[in-house]
Amino acid sequence: MAGKRVLIVKFGGSSIASADLGRWVAAIERARGSLVIVPGGGPFAKAVRQYQSRMGYGAEAAHRMALLGMEQFGHALVSLGTRLRPASPLEEIARVQEEGLVPVWMPTAMALGAAEIVEGWDTNSDTLAAWLAAQIPGASLCLLKQIDVPPGTGIHSVVAAGMVPPAFEELLGCETEVHIAGPSDLAVAGKRLSEGGIPGRALQRSRFVEAAQ
Repeated sequence: MAGKRVLIVKFGGSSIASADLGRWVAAIERARGSLVIVPGGGPFAKAVRQYQSRMGYGAEAAHRMALLGMEQFGHALVSLGTRLRPASPLEEIARVQEEGLVPVWMPTAMALGAAEIVEGWDTNSDTLAAWLAAQIPGASLCLLKQIDVPPGTGIHSVVAAGMVPPAFEELLGCETEVHIAGPSDLAVAGKRLSEGGIPGRALQRSRFVEAAQ
């Protein structure tokens, strides 16, 4: 994927219950350029957390099950579109893109055993999306959320507000541009994507990250 401008689009798990889910999928399918969809865990990962205390399985099992929860949502997204295809690892993602289709990342194969990824509930689909973006040089990341953020919002503020875990910023590549797109961005999202743009608002980088650059 070297030389290509890749946009990682993370579908929040909360979008599963949203009436706008189908509209977001339609907007994605209008996109020009190379995209990768990262599915959230949503109710599938929530069930893993709920039953962990009841059944007593450990962090490693819960981590693997939550990854599979993301893949369940991923397969559902594939079924809602016409250009979406499940894919992993990076070579398969690139192959799907070369066919003019949109890969939906199935994280288990790449994420299991990755040294940077901590197996626990501090690692969620947002942090995994940040990690994936860091694996692709020049990739940008757009998080689809059920809330709008004001212009000038910083990544640190998003972490402090609990919208993403602290590990998100730690795993994010120092050159990765991050946007958050909310409900108010949906109306023009398809047009922006069809023109090669990114919906939503760009997040400001934290000072210590800027200094590292």
